[in-house]
Amino acid sequence: MISGANRGIGLAIARRLAADGYQLSLGGRDRDAVEAAAATLPTDAVTTGRYDAADRSSPAEWVAATVERFSGVDVVVNNAGMLDRTRVEDLDDAILDELWEVNLKAPLRLVQAALPHLRASGRGRIVNVSSLSGKRVKSPVSPGYAISKFALQGLTHSLRMATWDDGIRVTALCPGFVSTDMTAELGLDVDQMVQVDDLAALVSTVIALPNTASVAELLVACQLEASV
Repeated sequence: MISGANRGIGLAIARRLAADGYQLSLGGRDRDAVEAAAATLPTDAVTTGRYDAADRSSPAEWVAATVERFSGVDVVVNNAGMLDRTRVEDLDDAILDELWEVNLKAPLRLVQAALPHLRASGRGRIVNVSSLSGKRVKSPVSPGYAISKFALQGLTHSLRMATWDDGIRVTALCPGFVSTDMTAELGLDVDQMVQVDDLAALVSTVIALPNTASVAELLVACQLEASV
């Protein structure tokens, strides 16, 4: 199951895992866009579902539809998220509530709905697409986004501790600037940013590792940083 799979990082992950032979369930808020993305994949073992992070019933409904199609869930990739660039002096409850809902609560709900199936797998995998902004803050831009991603890091490690004995392994994927439409307006050289296909290759690697080789965090920088 890959959320936000109709474009960017999510679609790149879907393409890589399709090539790896996985059965895929792609989720997104725009069902037409998700179905169009699914049609581009080199596999028939794919289904789509509506995943709206702001709709609290959406994650469980998507999991149920996935299980109906494939009889289980082995991997959850929480990729859907939102970016906000409101400066700290202008942050208000409405902005923070939306960031919290989309970047933290919805991933938790999706995992909760899938958890019985991940446990039944014996080698369930969860990948939360976080950000280097969840590890450090380099500028005054996007404080609400950073707060939500720090929280997602906390969720990731909480899940690692809670599900280890069930054979579930949880990884936080934390890229810096990624060449997607989300970063297009920043005016950076796209060739100097992290490429989505490289992130997809990392996801492919960590979910294929045995239970004895768990990777808690993957920090992926496109610029030199002291802590990465």
